[in-house]
Amino acid sequence: MGNTTGRRPAADIRAAIAAERRELAAVLDGLSPEEWEAPTLCGGWRVREVAAHMSMGFRYSFSKMAWELIRARGNLHRMTDRCAREDAATHSTRELAALLSDNADHPWKPPVGGIEAALGHDVIHGLDITVALGLERRVPEDRVRILLESVDTRTLKFFGADLSGIELRAYDLDWSFGTGTPLSGAAQDLLLLAYGRRLPPGHLRGAPGDRFLAAQA
Repeated sequence: MGNTTGRRPAADIRAAIAAERRELAAVLDGLSPEEWEAPTLCGGWRVREVAAHMSMGFRYSFSKMAWELIRARGNLHRMTDRCAREDAATHSTRELAALLSDNADHPWKPPVGGIEAALGHDVIHGLDITVALGLERRVPEDRVRILLESVDTRTLKFFGADLSGIELRAYDLDWSFGTGTPLSGAAQDLLLLAYGRRLPPGHLRGAPGDRFLAAQA
């Protein structure tokens, strides 16, 4: 029983995580200096802060993580924000990209959510970057499906996503979630909504879409 998550074999999810990290590293390697400084869907963070945050679990020991949390007076959001900004300033863009590819098989996972949450961490933060930059990257369907299968009311609460009165409907996969006024989009864009993100114009179809538009720079 130890080789499954309840939905998918753990080995399959680990393989998906490794592939996602390598592919995102290649995306980062291809960005221009201007794109590294561009804002993302992750509020207040540029591409370089998101990339730095994505590698935090590989670089920080348990004791360092605990110390940083103490410095932040127990506020996890404050800790991750400060660390992302400091690390983004001390690592080159080449180093930030390499940290993902070099640690593709690293076993890190968040303290809550297990291995599926580790995949979600990489996929969502990757989309924070690529969607904000207007890149055409599509996360492979099998990875998106793994994460869609784990979306529930706890997911929405954890990420502060208010989807009350809305039914999400993917137009590229057989998936829907919730009840109410239909709001359709690509599965990966709907996944971003479930993780509390707001999107640039043109990603959603339906009247409720205006509720989820990202602020324009």
